[in-house]
Amino acid sequence: MIELLDIVGQDAAVGLIQRALGGQRQPHAYLFAGPAGVGRRTTAVALGRTLLCDNVQTRPNNGKLHDLDADHLVRQACGACHSCRMIAAGTHPDFQMVYKELARYHDDAKVRDRVMQDLGIDVIRSFLIDPANRSSARGRGKVFIVQESELLSIAAQNALLKTLEEPPPGVRIILICRWPDRMLPTTLSRCWIVRFGPLPAAFVRNKLLEAHVGEAEAAFWAGFTEGSIGRALKLAAQDMYAIKRDVLTRLSNLSAAGGAELSEHLVKLTDNLSGQAVADAKAADGADLAKTLASRQAAGMVLELIASAYRDALTISTGSPRPRVHADQPEVPSALAERFEATELAEIIEQLAEYERLLWRNVNPKTVWDNVGITCVSAADLRL
Repeated sequence: MIELLDIVGQDAAVGLIQRALGGQRQPHAYLFAGPAGVGRRTTAVALGRTLLCDNVQTRPNNGKLHDLDADHLVRQACGACHSCRMIAAGTHPDFQMVYKELARYHDDAKVRDRVMQDLGIDVIRSFLIDPANRSSARGRGKVFIVQESELLSIAAQNALLKTLEEPPPGVRIILICRWPDRMLPTTLSRCWIVRFGPLPAAFVRNKLLEAHVGEAEAAFWAGFTEGSIGRALKLAAQDMYAIKRDVLTRLSNLSAAGGAELSEHLVKLTDNLSGQAVADAKAADGADLAKTLASRQAAGMVLELIASAYRDALTISTGSPRPRVHADQPEVPSALAERFEATELAEIIEQLAEYERLLWRNVNPKTVWDNVGITCVSAADLRL
């Protein structure tokens, strides 16, 4: 088990948590914000173990966390008591992970049969609000960790507000969120926000090499994921590297009349990726992932790949010292830098970000991809 003081590369976040643990009035709701795969979930579980531990370990900081004084008392779970062992085994009655897939365990058959698209009010009521108002089984309070909190529906967030603001005694809630701006201000205002940054690229690269990922691919994912070890390992395992190389080759060879062909390819690609994601979710634990959600996630990934190529081109065009992500395919950003002016490259990057936002707003995907093709060919400023 990884305890709080074992977390790598997140000293600022762990230091803030330690300040909260040592305060006279501890937060009853946290929001762990930051990229996926940088330790938010691991830290949340370690904090949950600390809050429920029967024998919390306390010692002076002594330089462990740079943001804290040497004599500041730092805390973490013992890892050996009955409570710690139950959390490790997944059997602690007062420790609950909350995620959208819990819908399939709901008492209502209509909820069970619903495909997973958001983290809805039915799941939040049944697996957080209601159990939070029941007595603690072991008398040390309760901890709820909500994964993918950015997927909380508006109704679910509104239902959760009272519990976030005035939870029953001993109840602690930890929301894990990648995009806090997608959540209601009323939700954010009730949480102690802890921000997680990217892990060092060298650390991520070495972890990928340890997982037998090739040198060039490891270097690419370390840079592309901006320090997200979890995301880098997942993408490498999904064989996304071959897809990225193919997409960039298509960008490099894109002719003035090739926008429609690129759009058609991207439609098929994202459809295949989303279909595979639905199948993988079903095979993993029988969950029914919504095709709409899977499509948005796949589209976001592909748009991010494309944007990173134009971002590298902008780096070349402006002479910026920023490291290039696509060092394994240097000819592609170079070709794009020759084709477009710096202002055009910046506009393309902005447009690609806008297209992703439109996909999350239920704009027809085919329309979006048609416009992506036009933008990549001409840098046209398109506003849907």
